[in-house]
Amino acid sequence: MKKKTWLTALTALLLIAVVAGCSSNSGGDSKKIKLAYVAWDSEIASTNVVKEVLEQKLGYKVEMLQVDAGPMWAGISDGSADAMVAAWLPTTHASYVQKYEGKFEDLGPNLEGTKTGLVVPAYIDIKSIDELNDTTGKAVDYTIIGIEPGAGLMMSTEKALDDYGLRDKWTLLESSSAAMTQQLQKAYNNQEPIVVTGWTPHWMFAKMDLKYLDDPKNVYGGAEQIHTVVRQGLKDDDADAYAFLDKFNWTPDDMAAVMIQIQEGKSPEEAAKAWVEANADKVDAWLAN
Repeated sequence: MKKKTWLTALTALLLIAVVAGCSSNSGGDSKKIKLAYVAWDSEIASTNVVKEVLEQKLGYKVEMLQVDAGPMWAGISDGSADAMVAAWLPTTHASYVQKYEGKFEDLGPNLEGTKTGLVVPAYIDIKSIDELNDTTGKAVDYTIIGIEPGAGLMMSTEKALDDYGLRDKWTLLESSSAAMTQQLQKAYNNQEPIVVTGWTPHWMFAKMDLKYLDDPKNVYGGAEQIHTVVRQGLKDDDADAYAFLDKFNWTPDDMAAVMIQIQEGKSPEEAAKAWVEANADKVDAWLAN
């Protein structure tokens, strides 16, 4: 009888432990969040700063999802990712907004004053995209060094090839943002001609004397903004993360400071941590009720 009582008590204790464990895991799951981003230097900087704040200030475990632009928007829209701070609007990611309209929540801009277009070193004697078929084209083998396929910037450049009558001679070389900057730096060091797809904010403008080619047909649009976009339902599921993401806002100079540290050898995590520690007032404002 005593043995039966003891077993009953043990079973009850085990049941309580299991329930407690489930409750603990459930609470833990609610403190996990997935951030999607594209491997642009600007988005690596911003997403790591957001990750640092979510983990160190709000107690989240953050999973980083590095993907191309299309899967980034798809992930937010189908709920497999929670948020991104990498939506370039209104022009660069316009096709994704149209495709997934009504399936995500746009929290508005987190950075003002971005730009995209074709970029050349300042020492090249050319001012506009419509001059590319002249001597510059032959000098660069009629090749524009691009970034990841599917990026909004690449879509705009494909349109530029058509609108400026460059399609017959010119090739847009698919690459990556890292490979593009490597090619640009190499050409710049040797004072050689090169044409690349570029955007600001970006550390390359701090390290090299570069210029955008004029875009009289306005293919790339004017100044843009980077928006924060989250999945539907995030506000109900993770109110504190949602509130922070809704307030996250910084300047091109803030972003450049993180990018330059990364470019000079710090890991993205180290650079983000250093920026967050050095900008406590801004971070506190993001977290204020």
